[in-house]
Amino acid sequence: MERLQKVMAEAAVASRRHCEELIRQGKVKVNGAVVRKLPVLVDPQHDSIVVSGRKLRIEPRVYFLLHKPKKIVCTNFDPQQRRRAIDLLRGVKQRVFPVGRLDTDSTGLLILTNDGELTNKLTHPRYEVSKTYVALISGTVSGADIAKLKKSRYHRQGRASLAQVKVLKRGPKQSLLEITLREGRNLQIRQMLSQLGHPVRELMRVRIGPLTLRGLGPGKYRPLTPTEVKALRKLAAPADNEE
Repeated sequence: MERLQKVMAEAAVASRRHCEELIRQGKVKVNGAVVRKLPVLVDPQHDSIVVSGRKLRIEPRVYFLLHKPKKIVCTNFDPQQRRRAIDLLRGVKQRVFPVGRLDTDSTGLLILTNDGELTNKLTHPRYEVSKTYVALISGTVSGADIAKLKKSRYHRQGRASLAQVKVLKRGPKQSLLEITLREGRNLQIRQMLSQLGHPVRELMRVRIGPLTLRGLGPGKYRPLTPTEVKALRKLAAPADNEE
């Protein structure tokens, strides 16, 4: 279930605040009944929503997994007119948006969807959805460095909690790490490692929850299966049950 004003805003009726005013003014019907008092929860895939006499057209929910290459931005609006992640999804008619972001120089797994509720669950810190990255860094990483990484929790970009750090390869000039975040962003990985004297040369996200990049080359994408979508929804179930 989703808030009515959010569903209306995502359907491009108006801004969320203006949609709230339309509801309070009695201009919105749900399943034939006028609604005025907020909050109103609806199922956009099954409920009939009419705004000012016009039935709201709800796009079917779609879900894609993209292997993001470098120099691709994770925003639907870019004043610099750089190539966007959504530009790689050719033939997709629905208005989708990235779930979270990878910075321009980072690569790897990116989910794109028009499901706002699922997006919130996958990106909100309280759900602690794990995201795994592989980082190629400068220098030889030591046991002390790994210990410091595991203890680090607060950084300039906000809170970051590392669930696991694994050394995949250790060399005299560079090392390869696998890092799993429960909360935080990929930029924080770059900052943490830079503070330890190990600038990140390459950073790839290889997993979100149960999803991996297996069989998907850079720039390629595929729809998520119903089983995969169901698995993503379950990731937030424990947090929901605590409310």
